[in-house]
Amino acid sequence: QVQLVESGGGLVQPGGSLRLSCAVSGFTPDYYGIGWLRQAPGKEREGVSCISSSDGSTYYADSVKGRFTISRDNAKNTVYLQMNSLKPEDTAVFYCATVTCSSTYGLLVQASDAWGQGTLVTVSS
Repeated sequence: QVQLVESGGGLVQPGGSLRLSCAVSGFTPDYYGIGWLRQAPGKEREGVSCISSSDGSTYYADSVKGRFTISRDNAKNTVYLQMNSLKPEDTAVFYCATVTCSSTYGLLVQASDAWGQGTLVTVSS
């Protein structure tokens, strides 16, 4: 019964910034984290970042490391993805999902995981 709702997407120029939000409600197992994934036009969905529910450790894909920052606000039941120095190749629909998150191994999505509906990020001049 976990529900996730993404927001914050939009049109931004290269080099600009956006902050995505993922509002989480319902039950989330302690061993799950929250991850961000994206799907660009004509490409497969890829994992971007995640944050562990157990210890707060984080993972970033090499393509976004140093530019994106994931964080959580437990009081608001919200996970954020701060995206800086955006590039045209970042253009994608961004999804948040319950995941197994490891700073070492990345994020693991399973069939039982919950997903949001996605928010579109367009980076274009």
